[in-house]
Amino acid sequence: MNIAVYGATGHTGRLATAELRARGAEVILAGRDEGKLKAMADELGGARVRQAALDDPAALRELAAEADVLIHCAGPFTHTGRPVAQAAADGGCHYVDHALEQHHTAWMYAEMDVRAQSAGITMVTAMSFYGGLGDLLAGAVAAGMSEVDRVTVAYAVSDWMLTTGAKGTAELLFADTRRITYTDGAFHVGDVEPRNAVYPFPPPLGPRSMIAPLPSSDVVTIPRHVTARRVEAQLTADTFSDERAFTNEHVDAATRAGSHFTVAVQVVTADGNRAGQASGRDLWKESAVASVEAAVRLADGRGPDRPGVYSPAQAFAAAPFLHDLERLGLFTLTLPEPPTPS
Repeated sequence: MNIAVYGATGHTGRLATAELRARGAEVILAGRDEGKLKAMADELGGARVRQAALDDPAALRELAAEADVLIHCAGPFTHTGRPVAQAAADGGCHYVDHALEQHHTAWMYAEMDVRAQSAGITMVTAMSFYGGLGDLLAGAVAAGMSEVDRVTVAYAVSDWMLTTGAKGTAELLFADTRRITYTDGAFHVGDVEPRNAVYPFPPPLGPRSMIAPLPSSDVVTIPRHVTARRVEAQLTADTFSDERAFTNEHVDAATRAGSHFTVAVQVVTADGNRAGQASGRDLWKESAVASVEAAVRLADGRGPDRPGVYSPAQAFAAAPFLHDLERLGLFTLTLPEPPTPS
């Protein structure tokens, strides 16, 4: 299988490339800086290199035509998402991205679904740490439940060292006044006043002060496969109180791998609630390997039956996909038993 990694020289791109090569895939190193791509190819002992600028649709289309699947790792997706996704559709290859930006994800559903169907390809958006893991957990926890009142996705993250691209994404997200929220069973777009909340993480974390709402992509994706009145994402308030998150963008990979995370989902109905969570270290590797797992399944023909745009939980059976990632040592997973049919 030929899998292209766009943004291969970035931190996430390097992790995805390493995982693909470990699985024996033929990797195409792609991105905007030919010099960096060739240097990386030399480090790896040889690999195909394809330089393709975002404003060069012909080069991007040629890249897509050469690949079975394209993994897009080069954020911020507010700026990079459209040209690469469009090229994948034009070139006829499957597509996976790491976007957590809400508006990119909404655009993928609104504009790219028909194009993906016409091209006969599957496009999986928001296969990121923020957004993707929450979407998968929500799908697994809510399986078999009806009349859901609310779904809350809670992210607890410490020792988070942003890359240059992630720093740019974070700055864009928190400056955005057109946030997408989901309340009263409908999407809304507009300015939202942040508030403090408390999420009841189980021990050893315990209840934590949270920033709510977090403008992440799972608020866009979860309502498409979980029927609920309200969906919200939250982030621990102390995640950004550590100034190192924004000042250590040039730390080495080993230091960046020292993050700690817990992602929890609570699904509340009129007669009770269910919860599940994943806890681990190195959220960057978790995200990269999850995208590789998705890409390999698409290349092997194990994706959805119908071409189109999907979230992670829509594209793959959520609980089995999560258990497969757990077996790769990415995190410790706790899921409730599915409800017994009445």
